[in-house]
Amino acid sequence: MDISGVQTASIASNVGQNDAVGIAVLKKAMDIQEQSAVQLIQSIPELPDNLGQNVNVKV
Repeated sequence: MDISGVQTASIASNVGQNDAVGIAVLKKAMDIQEQSAVQLIQSIPELPDNLGQNVNVKV
């Protein structure tokens, strides 16, 4: 009885599962990074209206 085909199918199945797990972990990491970036942007204090209107240039 030749079982090499069964072993090959089993290995291919495991590779597909490993890829799916890797992609899921990557998506979760990207979601966490996005949440951190949003929190950093929201933590920037609002500037008064008179700041940031002019640029002083010295030559």
